[in-house]
Amino acid sequence: MRSLLYRLHHLRRKYKEKMTSSLQAMRDLLAEDQRYKLDAYQFIRESLQYAHEHMIGELAEDESGEKTGPRHVTGQQLCEACRLYGIEQYGYLTRMVLGNWGIKSTSDFGDLVYNLIRIEQMRKSESDQREDFNDVYDFEDAFEPEFELTVKDED
Repeated sequence: MRSLLYRLHHLRRKYKEKMTSSLQAMRDLLAEDQRYKLDAYQFIRESLQYAHEHMIGELAEDESGEKTGPRHVTGQQLCEACRLYGIEQYGYLTRMVLGNWGIKSTSDFGDLVYNLIRIEQMRKSESDQREDFNDVYDFEDAFEPEFELTVKDED
């Protein structure tokens, strides 16, 4: 019983240390790269979750059909998830909201992602490159409302 309590205490302490170091890493990042607000990093995380839930499916499968973990999201897919999630959350104000957080192009999404990778709060595959985020779409047009006109047949 005593060894179990010791192990639980040790695991709890390690978890607390990891949480503290993650928070400190984010604080350091925000101080070091002041282009982006904390909300921008949270938006990237939420957009990644959005991509998993709405665009590519949450779990990858191996040849036998076994679930192996989260599917990989490419830079271009994440940019599209950011666009769709932004519109869903902020509607016509998306570009203004993102701009307020320091995000003015898809390249900024890449900078945010690679900052998170650097502090080990996101991962990348061997094929991922920072350039995958460059010029994926034009921010001037990407968040504009899309209207569809229909003509009624008059009988």
